[in-house]
Order: sequence, then C-alpha cells, then structure tokens
Amino acid sequence: MSGREALDAKKLVRSPSGLRMVPESRSAGSPFGLEEPPWVPDKECPRCMQCNAKFDFITRKHHCRRCGKCFCDKCCSKKVPLPRMCFVDPVRQCAECALISQKEAEFYDKQLKVLMNGATFFVTPGTSEKSEMMVCRLSNNQRYLFLDGESHYEIEIAQISTVQILTEGFTPGEKDIHTYTSLLENEHIMEGGNTRATGMLLQYKVPGLEELRQFRFTAGEDFNSNKKLSATWLAAMHKAAKLLYESRDQ
Repeated sequence: MSGREALDAKKLVRSPSGLRMVPESRSAGSPFGLEEPPWVPDKECPRCMQCNAKFDFITRKHHCRRCGKCFCDKCCSKKVPLPRMCFVDPVRQCAECALISQKEAEFYDKQLKVLMNGATFFVTPGTSEKSEMMVCRLSNNQRYLFLDGESHYEIEIAQISTVQILTEGFTPGEKDIHTYTSLLENEHIMEGGNTRATGMLLQYKVPGLEELRQFRFTAGEDFNSNKKLSATWLAAMHKAAKLLYESRDQ
C-alpha cells in the first residue's frame, strides 16, 4: 500500500441534518464529496417551496438535507442515503434531490469498487510514442489514481482538469468510429450498449507547475479476457469525473 493510502482518521459529528462520519482533516475529504448546505431560515419560508402549502401546527416544515430548502412533509418525506455528504444514515430529502441521490447510489455501491479494484491498460505519457502496460486503480481514500507497471505514478484526483473517454461506436453498415467524448456532455457510456469505452485521455495539473500533463489509456486488443473489465472500469471513471465536476461547481 502506498504512503498516500495511509488510513485517514475520521470523527463522528452531529449537525442539524444528522450524524456524519467525516475526516479529521478537511484536506483528507473525498474529491467527490459535497458540502452540507445551509438551511433556509424558518422565518424566510412560511410556505412549502414545492407545493406552496402554508405551514401551521398541522403542516410542519422540513428541510431537505441535500439542498437545504424548506418543504412540507408530503414534498420531503423520503429518507435516502447521501454518502457524498458523509451521512451515517439515510436522511430526509425533497423528491428532486432524492432522485439524484438514488441515481448516485450505483456509483457508491458498485462503481467505486470497480475503480478501486483496478484494470489493465496500455498507458502513454504526454506526447511519447512509447506505452507501458499498467494496472490503474483508485486509491482506497478516493484521492489518488495509481498507475503501476515498471513505472509508478500517483495522480491526485483533485488536480485532474480534463477527462475524455475514447469510444468505439457501432453503426450498422459502417466501420467502427473512434471518437473522444467529453465528460461535460451528457452522453451515457456503458459496456454492451451501442457505445463501448475503449480508452481515456486524462489531463492533470502538477502542483507548482503551470502546464498540464496528460496520459492516454488504451485497452489492449490482445488480452480479450480483460476487455470487458477495462470497459467497465472506464464507464465507472466516466461517472466519477462527472461527480468530480459537480463537486467543483458547488
């Protein structure tokens, strides 16, 4: 295990929203995480911010733990896991936020494990023409991407600036089309569908340096047993990058 993966101390904290298990050091937080939002003050929301029902002794107000807005029980009754904010138990969320959190559940339940288990790629640094077969995996603390072969690289996830997925599209009557798909677009990539992920271009910043560095990842055609695993890993990385961008835009 790399020194980068030393276990990070965590602490249990209680906020108005519920119990959270958070790193003792703020810098040790997951790059995919979201900050707990401030609640809209009670005096500023005499009515439900969804259905406009007036609050009184019978119609009580509740705050969504994800957006912090104020709702009646009917509009904010679901309790859904919210790992991006480190909540220990499922927490109350409005219908819109609950749907988003439920869609993220697959990433935390399945795709994070895929990224941590790793996959094998031919990795080409910068503009070099020489590639090296490497095992690529996300660190257990989610903060680094490790590339292991004859060489070893550790890329800080928070320093990644661009991720583009190399895809192989299948169009009837045409040859396979290889394109880069920007993760800022809403294109769904999954192995087994009409578009299969076959590689990735990653650009990142090195602290103290102004220029960007990059790696190109390509799934090898000569080890078919790993092609499905590689495509699954790239699809998980596609989702991870989207969550990373969302966390930055918060």
